[in-house]
Amino acid sequence: MYTKLDRIAEIARDNPKDKFTSLIHLINKEMLIRCHYELSGNKATGVDKVTKKEYEANLVENIDNLLIRMKDFKYRPQPVKRVYIDKPGSNKKRPLGIPSYEDKIV
Repeated sequence: MYTKLDRIAEIARDNPKDKFTSLIHLINKEMLIRCHYELSGNKATGVDKVTKKEYEANLVENIDNLLIRMKDFKYRPQPVKRVYIDKPGSNKKRPLGIPSYEDKIV
């Protein structure tokens, strides 16, 4: 998989005006599982309120379902949870978007 991504990066670098229509053929179950394990478990939850630990309880089934939806073009990201955090050194706040856990994997 890594070599395929390297090749795509090379093509994109050499031909910046070319457009890729789909890269779904590069995504597989092992890649999504690796992405899950690379995510930090102490981040805020999105609108679905699913944590890494909860998602991991049925990891194989969840990843299989996610992959099927992605390959069938039925996957739709959930709305991003909007929160406002304090700006350092100011009384103002800045917006922060928090995606759902599954969207973070994708």
